[in-house]
Amino acid sequence: MNALNGIRVLDLSRVLAGPWSTQILADLGADVVKIERPGTGDDTRGWGPPFLHDAQGEASAESAYYLGANRNKRSVTCDIASPQGQDLIRSLAAHSQVFIENYKVGDMEKYGIDYATLKAINPRLVYCSITGFGQTGPYRARAGYDFAVQAMGGLMSVTGERDDLGGGPQKVGVAVADLFTGMYATVAILAAIRHAERTGLGQHIDMALLDTQVAMLANLGANFLVNGATAAPPQRMGNAHVNIVPYQVFETAPKASGERDFVIVAVGNDGQFAKLCEVLGHADWAQDPRFVRNQDRVRFREVLVPLLAAVLRTRGKYVWLEALEAAKVPCGPINTLAEVFADPHVQARHMVDHWQHALGVPLDLVASPMKLSVTPVRCDLAPPLLGQHTDEVLQEWLNLDSVQREALRQAQAI
Repeated sequence: MNALNGIRVLDLSRVLAGPWSTQILADLGADVVKIERPGTGDDTRGWGPPFLHDAQGEASAESAYYLGANRNKRSVTCDIASPQGQDLIRSLAAHSQVFIENYKVGDMEKYGIDYATLKAINPRLVYCSITGFGQTGPYRARAGYDFAVQAMGGLMSVTGERDDLGGGPQKVGVAVADLFTGMYATVAILAAIRHAERTGLGQHIDMALLDTQVAMLANLGANFLVNGATAAPPQRMGNAHVNIVPYQVFETAPKASGERDFVIVAVGNDGQFAKLCEVLGHADWAQDPRFVRNQDRVRFREVLVPLLAAVLRTRGKYVWLEALEAAKVPCGPINTLAEVFADPHVQARHMVDHWQHALGVPLDLVASPMKLSVTPVRCDLAPPLLGQHTDEVLQEWLNLDSVQREALRQAQAI
């Protein structure tokens, strides 16, 4: 038994923020029906390479990007621009607990599947809209993209190497505004489901990427607001910490292949710094008046960091990691993805799931990180082929027979 068994989710979202949310709901047991455009489907199906290879070893139409955000769902094709397709969505919504979409503001009303319309059909419906800038405000009509939102929401102003070292603003390596919006949307949906169970009333959830990105600033946003608008905003520090030293990346001796290698050192207090100095063979540094206290080390950052860096470059990453971990100095490797998935702890935590895809080939995907002791996440539906479940869902949810389904195909609604 999964936690969300019996919850039906009608998913009209595409790309990442919405599909990330519905994938979480699907992992938890919800029956997520993904509505896709006939012939093309979710935009990310074409976002490759890489693409999954079929049984003959040829690249298929299933991109890794799509596969990574759509497990445990069923795919139904439906043309929501057609009257028959719109009727079909309204019928499916009448049998759903959750409806999620990420179209531009006003599109759903144009198609007759907006919240007000569907609420009249199904008052208990939890309707979640995900856009770049929300349903209100001067930017509401703009299309929203993670990259632009990372910039507009302040994240890129604090991400990247220091300007005096030749750096500049940098986006995060994955689409964090999309992913966080999907996570927040999931929390909001679960809260709204709980409310609907108690009261019989659904509600409209208005999620915006920019809102989420501003919220994600966390302590940096709080620092700025508490200091007041006249205070200087936080600056880019690269991999260093503005308030703690040493707390950054250091280069170690290269790998046997000659490739550069790195380790992070995250000293959080003066005692840890003394232990670090002992491991490095320079216990005297911990007694140097310039380095005794963290505030001293911050003040003399430009003196201390080169001293540490010179010693750390003399040995390999794993030699230092073993010694630092034994001394209880916070540290860690900067792993490639190959090293991540070969890590014994990652393997022990079962962070890769093994699937059998509808193409008849095995498929490995990153697993859900949620470990529930009584209602574990499901792992039974590989990411679907386009329209793979159209007949199955229409018969199961709406009791449409083969003649009725064929009529919809003839009308090009599905």
